[in-house]
Amino acid sequence: MTPAPLEHAVLRHRRILELARQTGSVTVEALAAEFGVSSQTIRKDLNQLSKTAMVSRVHGGAVTTSGVDNLDHGARRAVASGAKVAIGAAAARLIPDGASLFINIGTTTEAVARALTSHRNLLVITNNLNVVDILRGSPSIEILIAGGRVRAADRAVVGALAMDFIRGFKTDFAIIGASGIDRDGTLLDFDVDEVRVSQTIIAQARKVILVADRSKLHRPAPIRITGLDAIDYFVTDRLGDPAILAACRSANAELVEAAPSD
Repeated sequence: MTPAPLEHAVLRHRRILELARQTGSVTVEALAAEFGVSSQTIRKDLNQLSKTAMVSRVHGGAVTTSGVDNLDHGARRAVASGAKVAIGAAAARLIPDGASLFINIGTTTEAVARALTSHRNLLVITNNLNVVDILRGSPSIEILIAGGRVRAADRAVVGALAMDFIRGFKTDFAIIGASGIDRDGTLLDFDVDEVRVSQTIIAQARKVILVADRSKLHRPAPIRITGLDAIDYFVTDRLGDPAILAACRSANAELVEAAPSD
């Protein structure tokens, strides 16, 4: 008996996940050839899988996700790249000239840094060497870098020395990211050292700006950073999730939606 269309789709989804886990990423073109279906069908498959946080959509395909391991830095940079540009610009508009701020680890926080390059008289304290590279050509931005262990995978500075350095400051703003946001508004991540630095940054800032695109919604990660009650602004591309919207309202976290121009 020939499988029904729904059964075909279920089998295809299982095989797509297998391929994604084996190689880390899949492309629409290769999957269409693999299954003998249209590119439109594969895009629909990947969109459905991304809603369950099993894969994250990138241009031309998808990358695998996991509940215990994060994607590598290059893959994270590719996920929702257009949304990150829009989020970065929107978050930068919340920062006035003459402010002091922390910028934490993450590809979305790096998008904020790129949007800040024309600001004047900023003091930026960061544990992200990529942020240093982004801002070092801006003559009116002073940069201080936390000391400590440098994580080779993404050039993040983490550990007790970084936390001790951060505790020496009290800034106007903190720009932080998260690897996942649970339905109740809990912010999640994968690395204990990274989480402890994030918590220290949050404690040392007067206003906290969370930057995260909608692919982070309901994405599983094992370590709690904080709740939305510690967040003043949540800048995202498009929320569209009643549970997290309710959590924002309950926590008095101001939602800023910044849809990408494309």
